[in-house]
Order: sequence, then C-alpha cells, then structure tokens
Amino acid sequence: MEDRAGNLRAAIAALPGAAVRVTRVSSFYETEPVDFLEQAWFLNCAVEGVTESPALELLRALRGIEMGMGSKKLVAKGPRLIDMDILLYGAGTIDSRELQVPHPRMHLRRFVLVPLAEIAAGVMHPTLKKTVAELLEQTPDRSVVRQTE
Repeated sequence: MEDRAGNLRAAIAALPGAAVRVTRVSSFYETEPVDFLEQAWFLNCAVEGVTESPALELLRALRGIEMGMGSKKLVAKGPRLIDMDILLYGAGTIDSRELQVPHPRMHLRRFVLVPLAEIAAGVMHPTLKKTVAELLEQTPDRSVVRQTE
C-alpha cells in the first residue's frame, strides 16, 4: 500500500526506538499474495536484530511501530501498510496465545524464506532442525518472489 519501500525503510528505521539494534537487512522482494489472492503484491524483507527485550515485549514494540505508522488489518491476510513478525528469537521456542516462535508457518512461505535465506541461510530452525536454506529448498510453496532492490 502507498509507498511500499518507504514503509519498509520507515519500519526498519523505527526499530532502534523499540530497543532493537539492526545488524542485517535483506534485499526487498516483491511477493505474490498467498491465501487471499485478490490483492496487490506485497513487498517483503527480513531483518536481523539484537535486543535485550523479552520476546513478548518485543512483539508489543513491533505492534506499536505498526500502529504508529497507521497500519490496520481490515481483512485477514489482506493489504496493510506494514506487518512485522518475529520469525525466530535466538534458538528458543515460544508457544503462547499471543506469540509463537518460530513463526508457525515460516517454513511454508517463500515470501518469508527467500529474504531470510539471504541474511541467515545457515540458521537452524529450532524445532524442525533444518537450516533456513534447507527449508527454502523443501518448501511446497511455489509462489513468485522477485528481488526489487
């Protein structure tokens, strides 16, 4: 929606205010919608960061960035200004009502795995015991993901 690349850059620039030191950012990728297909393509990237914040506190800070940017999820899986997820949190796992880490569908989503593999191909998924590169190679998702910058 609107300036997709600008939205990504603004969200990344807001991370230090959420106590996250950004260490790596993938290229930006235009990605075909999955699940709800009748919408414009998305722009995605992956960001690696370091934080002292507990995972739930980090999630709330990310939601604060989204709200501050004016993002609203009007339709599940539908268009939105910005959507930030915690894919991995170190080598740990979290399974609460509010947060599941690793992200429960990351291994099924090329739009997640392609940018993540660019910056963290050798990182091991803590429950599937496969690297990000292996998950990308084995995902059943064949949706289009193309690098834009």
